[in-house]
Amino acid sequence: MSFSIRLATPTDAPLLPAIERSAAQAFVQVPALAWIAEHTVLSSVEHLEFVAAGLEWVVVDGRDRPIGFVCASAFDESLHIEELAVDHAQQGQGLGRRLIAAVRAHAEAQGFAALTLTTFVAVPWNAPFYARLGFERLEEASLSGMLRRQMAYEASRGLQGRCAMRLSLRD
Repeated sequence: MSFSIRLATPTDAPLLPAIERSAAQAFVQVPALAWIAEHTVLSSVEHLEFVAAGLEWVVVDGRDRPIGFVCASAFDESLHIEELAVDHAQQGQGLGRRLIAAVRAHAEAQGFAALTLTTFVAVPWNAPFYARLGFERLEEASLSGMLRRQMAYEASRGLQGRCAMRLSLRD
């Protein structure tokens, strides 16, 4: 099957929460995190905000149907990846890598210094996945104010065992 990546459109927004819910089913295999499979996902309205900002990309199948997405927010000199999700049935095909590559290309073209994100340390498709893509785990002392606030917010929502990561886009 062929896949392509494009900027998300307003008509994609209502389809994206279901993709995130499907992607979260992978957490069922991690007993301590199985609750995430039933956790709240980004709403269509939130997706529309990313679309309006030009900071949401979708991977689509041959019928132009979204099967994954990545959305980001600009903070100072960094583009922060807010969410990456690929439909559970489509995982393991490199689509997440392709979505990250699209965000990276955009960030480089716009002159951002780095990509940042927060993720689970010990979940194989989280921090280890991003490390293979060149992201480095940040120590708490080197976190920006935005990343400190994000980590505190996530902890308040019950997300433990998280870290912040950064991919430098400049030498």
